[in-house]
Parts: sequence; structure tokens; C-alpha cells
Amino acid sequence: NQFHDILPGSSITPVYEDSTRDYAHIRELGEGARDAALSALASVFPTQTSVVAVNPTGFTGNRVGVVHGEVSTGLAPVGGAPLMTQATQDGLIVDLPDMAAFSVTPLQSVQTAAPFTSSLEVNEQGDTLVIENSLMAVTFAANGDITSIYDKEASREVLTEGETGNQILAMEDRPLAWDAWDVDIFIDDRVEKLDNPTSVSVIESGPVRAAVEVAYAYRSSTVTQRIYIYHNSKRIDFDTHVDWHESHILLKAAFPVDILSPTATFDIQWGNVERNTHRNTSWDWGRFETAAQKWADLSEGNYGVALLNDSKYGYDVLHNVMRLSLLKSATMPDPVADQGEHKMVYSLLPHTGDWRNGVPENAYDLNDPVLLVPISGGSGNSAAVQLVSVNKRNAVVETVKQAEDGNGVIVRLYEGERNRGPVTLTAGFNVSAAYHCNLLEENDEELLVENNQVTLNLKPYEIVTLRLVP
Repeated sequence: NQFHDILPGSSITPVYEDSTRDYAHIRELGEGARDAALSALASVFPTQTSVVAVNPTGFTGNRVGVVHGEVSTGLAPVGGAPLMTQATQDGLIVDLPDMAAFSVTPLQSVQTAAPFTSSLEVNEQGDTLVIENSLMAVTFAANGDITSIYDKEASREVLTEGETGNQILAMEDRPLAWDAWDVDIFIDDRVEKLDNPTSVSVIESGPVRAAVEVAYAYRSSTVTQRIYIYHNSKRIDFDTHVDWHESHILLKAAFPVDILSPTATFDIQWGNVERNTHRNTSWDWGRFETAAQKWADLSEGNYGVALLNDSKYGYDVLHNVMRLSLLKSATMPDPVADQGEHKMVYSLLPHTGDWRNGVPENAYDLNDPVLLVPISGGSGNSAAVQLVSVNKRNAVVETVKQAEDGNGVIVRLYEGERNRGPVTLTAGFNVSAAYHCNLLEENDEELLVENNQVTLNLKPYEIVTLRLVP
């Protein structure tokens, strides 16, 4: 059991040394289990399979994955047309259209003779750089500032007029009490914007994605970002590496967006919650940051902007400015808190409609990206394997696991859009019986199974646990 201050990370250095070793061991165990599972699956795929693409999320859609290491050939679904690929220093980037939820798809090596056609373009226009696809155009100034994000689909500018996006802010952070826990009202009194980069360069320009690298020096620290833009998406990824050697500085990323809304929506475990974007009440006046898990969204009637993260959970949204805390370098209880290297990715996602239009899907994709794993030993003829799927967007499958007692598969899902109605879950394996369970996996009610499908009625934000027995 861990004390509550240790669980959120407000600990001293020896705790982190222990947890680093624990996480390394957990990662080793997890990767071993993954590799063993994929090796077992290899037998059902055709002999020409060289790589499998794994979608670990419950959402269907376009995905981009990486085959790490040197790859000299292209890839295609077994028996299908070549996929759009791009060689980068990270490995081979692969565009995977229409990946099914919780699926494993075999890919084969192919030779690609002709260049791929893509809407992604990188254009230098004087002192500015414009990267655009068919959906949007992003403009960079000579100093790396993002001066415009223009949504072609909605015919509107995303950023507030006269403002720049992705402002990296160094804020003096000396709370009156509880150094590692509090953010006080005067946090905005002394702020430095990092706006004199040591370098700005285009490091990738291909059919799948383009990338701009911007590097800053701040006092004794450095911040380096690779900003990725993709050929068929409005999502902008900010892959960030920080080497930090400061104290009492809160580092934030800020996006002033042209959105008017009295509330913002924040992702939490098994749902979401709305919070005010103003300080008209005493409780809003005293709230300087807000926790969110994978995303926060600011939307007006027919348009919105989401700020996604893969590991940073402190947000503040005041009026039209969305900010994400990247690190907080307190000195109590740990005098060297947040010193050293940090790696994180956050993303900006403009969208039509509100957060329901693609925000959860992109947030899950950012946190659980497609895995592309080389395999061999195939001897079957299966084109793909799918574990489970649901027929409604608002039903989110969060967990698929073996039952603790070994009797079947546990599927846990929740309703995520405050809607009510029937949802059908389809299993990719034979199901002889299904049960509604509690969180302890104790059977409550047997459910009707037809053609490996189970239909249930979900209430708004309801959490449901099912046992599927082969």
C-alpha cells in the first residue's frame, strides 16, 4: 500500500529510484507477454507475413505506426495493395487506414516502385514556413512560433487573432505553502515566454507526415520539440524532450484559441466532466489548475479545440486560453524534483462539432498507438484477428482481460457521451455464455448470446462488466 502523496508523484528521490526499477521490470514482463501472444497468433497468419499491426484500442479508424529499425521494403496487407510508408530516423512510418478495433492484421513486405500521392506539403514562403494537408494549414514564423492554424474544412482560423500557438511559458512558482502541491493565484505574475530558439529546422517531409524541430535554451536547461503534422489529420503532435535544471519554475504550454464557451470538458476515468472557464464565483476563483486524464476540450456550438496528452494531467482553461503543465520543479519535499530528462507528447486537435467528434479516439490513439511488430512462422490463412467490437461510438471498451478465475474473458466498457440506449458487443471468438458481472467479477445475470453477440442497454456514464465464456 502507498501513501496518497506518493501515489500522485509528490515524493523524494529514493522513491523514484525504486519505482524506476519497478517500472523497468513491469515493462520487461509486459513486452514478454506481448511477444509471446503475438508469436502464438503468428500460426494463424499466412506464411508471407513479416509484420503484424496491432490496434490496442476499442476504436476503428485511420492509424499511423512505426516499424523500428532499418526496413528496406514497403508493407502491404497480405494480398493487398502497398500501404503509404515513409522512411524516418525513427524507422518506417506506416499509414494504416480503417484499422478495426482491438485487431491484429498481418502485413507482408513488398517493393514499392512509384512514389505515394499525398496532400501533405511543406512550403517556405519568405521568413515563414507553411505545412498543409487537405484539412488544414499550419504557419510557422522564423523563430518557430506557430502564427496560424487554418482549418480548411471549417474555413476558420483556430488561434486568436494576433496570438501564437504552443507558447512555452516559464512561470515563477513559489506557492505560500505546500511547494509540490499548490499553484497560487500569482502564478501569472512573473512569466517568461521561450521565443528565441537555438535552432528551427524541417527534419521530415514525406507523404505520411512532416516535422519541424524547434530547440530552446532556458537558463541551464533545454527544451526540444518535434512538431508532427500528418497527411490526413488535423491533429498536431508536439513530441517534447526537456533537460531540466531549474527550481521553482512551472513550465506550461499555452494555446489561445478563437473559441467562446463558458465551460470546458475534461476527460476523467470512465467519463468526463464540465468545468467553468471563468472566475465569476469564489470556487472558480480559487481553482488555478484542473486534473484531466487524456484530454481537455473547449467547444462552442459547432466547433472546438482539444488539447491531448500522453502523461501530463494538469490543465487550466481560462476564457479562451488552454494551458497544460509540463513540469513543476518544487524543492519540498524533494529538493531535486523534476530535475533531469523528461519526455512527453501533447497534441492540439481542432474539430467540427464538439468533443464527441473524434476527440476520445485521437486521445486513445496518442496514449496507445498502433504496434508494428516483426514476426515469422506463419502457417495459416487468416487475414486479420479481432478480439471484440461495439456498434456505437459512445460505448468505450476500456478493458479486455482473462477472468481472474480463468473462466472466460472479462470485458469492461462504459458509456462515454451521456447517452442512453442499446449497444451490441461482438466477440471475435465463439461465445457459449455471457454474464453481467460486478467489479469483483461475480456473475449477476446471464445474458442472451446470438451469433457471438451480446446486446445491453447502457445508461449515461454507466460502467458495465461482462464475462464472455467460450
